[in-house]
Amino acid sequence: MDDNEKHDSKIHRIRHSSAHLLAQAVKQLYPDVQMGIGPVIEDGFYYDFLRKDAFTPEDLKKIGKKMKDLVSKAQAIQKVELNAKQEKEFLSHESLKKELYDELKAKGEKPTFYVQGEFIDLCRGPHVENTKELKHFSLTKVSGAYWKADAKNVQLQRIYGLAFETEKELKDHIQMLEDAEKYNHRKIGEEMELFALFDLIGKGLPVWLPKGEIIRREIENFAIETEEKAGYVRVTTPNLAKKELFMRSGHLPYYAHSMYPAMKMDDGEYYLKAMNCPLHHLIYGKKVRSYRELPLRIAEYGTCYRNELSGTLTGLQRVRMLSMNDAHIYCTKEQVESEIENVLNMIAFYFKSFGFENYWFRLSLGDKENKEKYIDEPENWEHAESVLRGVLKRLKLKFIEVKDEAAFYGPKVDVQIKNVFGKEETMSTVQLDFAAKKRFELHYDDQYGKQNNEVFVIHRAPLSTHERFMAFLIELYKGKFPVWLSPVQVKLLTVSEKNNGFAQKVAEEMKAKGIRAEVDERNESIGKKVRSAILERVNYMATIGEQEEEKKTLAIRDREGKIEQAAVKDFIARVVSEIEKKC
Repeated sequence: MDDNEKHDSKIHRIRHSSAHLLAQAVKQLYPDVQMGIGPVIEDGFYYDFLRKDAFTPEDLKKIGKKMKDLVSKAQAIQKVELNAKQEKEFLSHESLKKELYDELKAKGEKPTFYVQGEFIDLCRGPHVENTKELKHFSLTKVSGAYWKADAKNVQLQRIYGLAFETEKELKDHIQMLEDAEKYNHRKIGEEMELFALFDLIGKGLPVWLPKGEIIRREIENFAIETEEKAGYVRVTTPNLAKKELFMRSGHLPYYAHSMYPAMKMDDGEYYLKAMNCPLHHLIYGKKVRSYRELPLRIAEYGTCYRNELSGTLTGLQRVRMLSMNDAHIYCTKEQVESEIENVLNMIAFYFKSFGFENYWFRLSLGDKENKEKYIDEPENWEHAESVLRGVLKRLKLKFIEVKDEAAFYGPKVDVQIKNVFGKEETMSTVQLDFAAKKRFELHYDDQYGKQNNEVFVIHRAPLSTHERFMAFLIELYKGKFPVWLSPVQVKLLTVSEKNNGFAQKVAEEMKAKGIRAEVDERNESIGKKVRSAILERVNYMATIGEQEEEKKTLAIRDREGKIEQAAVKDFIARVVSEIEKKC
């Protein structure tokens, strides 16, 4: 379905009209509120409002009730043409709408209006014909939002809602959200003590607690091992760099809104890095490279900082400090396709290893008309987009194309996945950069000893950031991590304190073999110890009493409730095997 078909679909019109219904209800209840915009989003809609007082949960109930009253009135929704006097009257009370109106006029477009009852809104449409078609909605939450997503502008309140064609679809979706909330990575992360957010540190700046750091380290070690086999070399670069570097890379002109403000030092201005690529470009250019060195694959788990708006921060999925599974591949024009293919295959390998199945690819294109957002090199854009499209087709991967989602320096292939709430997110990305070679004078000596300036750069982050990847893993496994990732793989439960010595000895044997084992020596019943271990989502619980100590065995219980007896040495060997196989 293309954009025109999507916008004219029945569900799109229902959700768009539901946003207007929301705005009408708000205006009736709170006449002094000013309206922003009310677009369709996945599964529903939202509308932004400028209001002095904050909307409360009780307000949402009142607004929802008013919306139902308006539905019952069966108001016709009509596109109308206002005369100059009517336009002036409407816009005199709606400063945000006036701003949008003036922008449309400046572009030579004719502003259009829709009316339902006494309510008027500036809008392109399309809509349903009558409010009686808008029965199946539910308001969900309120959040902050800046006008036009710019922190320099006024802050608004955004009311979100769901809307579907049938009552069953709405109820099913709400039930799905309620079920999903049980597996929200923030909830599980707190229960398992994996990470924490502290107000005194700041929003979007997660702290990895000991158990979360174990999982984080295992993922990083796996990536390092995989990438070393694939010919990557590793580097470490600083967390900040001079203004001149980011001016040269083009990030300050094109990406300044996502970077933190400059720090003025005695030797110039410095910025926290929001990306690793400019520093890697300097590493590549530090010496003359031979064609024999290409492709050169430079990898780093570099910590970057993004100046995200506070209202957009969501647990680990969107943060301000992020550790990227980053690398940059420097290659010749002839090597581009094979290197991109290798990266896509690596992504497939990672996803299979971690158990991800429901994912797809998105070819994110630029917009030749948008000179402010993208580098103005139309021929390079066409070539780069063609290369990425060709690889996707050759590998017979299902993908969609989306305009105006590229990086400022080139198109990219994004790997899309849905989280536990059904919301689409970008997990991995592969970007083809044709700007770096000019900006950083990247070149190599060819087989004839001549300098070749055609160095192409591939940016890739198969495992995204640790933060986002961990959020998806927590929700995918519902906290029940496979053995190799679990913070605690075996919990030894003693029947009495008499068995503590033997349990500690077994734990030491396990630790010597690389098994993460703990002993629960508390003066509690076995039943209570088992329940605690289950809540902790431990892979194996091993009960030790007098009989087990005498026979050098363990009474094993896994997370699914399966119980068995096993010799200590046999069980240790089995767990080691599962860790090695990444079970």
